[in-house]
Amino acid sequence: MIHLDAAATSPVRPEIVAAVTPLFTRSFGNPASHHEAGEEAARILAWARAEAAAVLGTRPGRVVFTSGGSESNALALHGTLLARPRGRHVLVSAIEHPSVLRSAGQLAAWHGVEVERIPVGRSGVVDPADVAARLRPDTTLVALMAVNNEVGTVQPVADVAGLTHAVGARMHVDAVQAGSWLELAPLAALADTFSVSGHKLGGLKGAGALALGRGVTLAPFLDGGGQEDGMRSGTVNVPGAVSTAMALRAAYDGVLAARAGTAPCGPDPGATMAGRVLGALAGADVPAELTGDPERRVPGIVSFVFPGLHAESVLLELGRRGVLASSGSACAAGSSDPSDVLTAMGYDAAAAVGALRLSFSPGTEAGELRQAADAVVHSVVALHGRGGRG
Repeated sequence: MIHLDAAATSPVRPEIVAAVTPLFTRSFGNPASHHEAGEEAARILAWARAEAAAVLGTRPGRVVFTSGGSESNALALHGTLLARPRGRHVLVSAIEHPSVLRSAGQLAAWHGVEVERIPVGRSGVVDPADVAARLRPDTTLVALMAVNNEVGTVQPVADVAGLTHAVGARMHVDAVQAGSWLELAPLAALADTFSVSGHKLGGLKGAGALALGRGVTLAPFLDGGGQEDGMRSGTVNVPGAVSTAMALRAAYDGVLAARAGTAPCGPDPGATMAGRVLGALAGADVPAELTGDPERRVPGIVSFVFPGLHAESVLLELGRRGVLASSGSACAAGSSDPSDVLTAMGYDAAAAVGALRLSFSPGTEAGELRQAADAVVHSVVALHGRGGRG
């Protein structure tokens, strides 16, 4: 099987498996315990915090370990709004991850916060002018992901952060999909809160981190024993923290390898895939469209719509040909509804239910890309010939 669903999750790196296995069986202490086993766990946790901070370009005390990207996003939004009485106006892009959009919705429903969505056009990229037009004196927070998880578009974080900070508001950046393809430290430097997830990068599921900017404090989303400097209570998941730190470091090394042209997948696997698929389908007179701005995207995510076809049928055909992909965000929990991202980009429901997302890791082999592209073409041509029936 060829796994082209790296944006959903990735296999745990072998070196991470080797490193964390003793933490379940030998070095398993609670880092808050005042005995030898606890002190050993505390030392290991301190290493993980320092390693994550080094990759993110911050100080160890500014890294809060969480259960993953969704919790990090929820902590950033709830923690900022409940800790900062500056105002009750929040801006979020219309294509944010559900953990951001739904957290914003909870703030609106439970705390009377006014949430305004920043629109996007067909490009799938936020226009900073639309942010500037919506910023107000009572804006407390602007949330903008670094890379969209469905179409791979790279968002103008630097421009929006400059506008946001100019009015005294805070900037949250969801960087969960950025780590495999972009250097994180320059992005984190622009943000007041910055989310990452381990399992997208080869770490364990259920582990991630939130990096905090200088002077940023948050109201705790989970309260209790006061761990993580009081901002995230609960016994710290030491194996998860170690795996997240190691995955961040490995991803950074992969970014450098891709920049040097030594990654197995080549310099731009998304462009390679798109060119092969669209060229072959055009020759077969089968309609297809690449979603998002092809000039502003990471190399590792490519998304198509196939008019007249449903994504579930395409995925079944691909599965028969040994290719694993997705129909958009894996966080939609099996929903067959149209993609919210594509709907926000202006696609109608008929097109949005036909979205196919192929996402790669830097370790994806060039030969796998060729095989997968051929499988997509054969699947779509076969379905088109059967009138879209799977």
